[in-house]
Amino acid sequence: MSVLKSKRSESKAEFVNTANEIYTRTIAFLTRLSARYARLLATDVARLASEVVDHAEKANSIYPSSDERRRLREAHILESRASLMALDVHLAHCYSIMALNPAGCFETSSGKPVKASDASQRLDKMSQTLGELIDKENALLTGLLKSDKKSG
Repeated sequence: MSVLKSKRSESKAEFVNTANEIYTRTIAFLTRLSARYARLLATDVARLASEVVDHAEKANSIYPSSDERRRLREAHILESRASLMALDVHLAHCYSIMALNPAGCFETSSGKPVKASDASQRLDKMSQTLGELIDKENALLTGLLKSDKKSG
């Protein structure tokens, strides 16, 4: 039986779910870059998003049952957070580039460019969603670090 959304509590591994969502939304965001910019930016930005996920998954797989395991888990949490902060900066750069020509980032289903005003709104919405997810992940990782220190 499923639990009503209003009655659900946050999973202890929510930071992993959020990291995965950041990754998929980052890839979707990067597909909006023109080919000339994508060649220069997309690989590095996608790699940062991947690092956030990789380190979150690694941290989640380590139960902090000893000092050594706690240190290893903490290192992965810190690496995930560092990659997250770098990702935030790189996504801001991508947004600035895309904002120069937002109509070039979106097409209709028939392949025609979307009006500039509509494209700007779509771009802003994608950026806002990613920004909120990054803030949420940062809070989750920071909370996890504090929680692990208390229990250690």
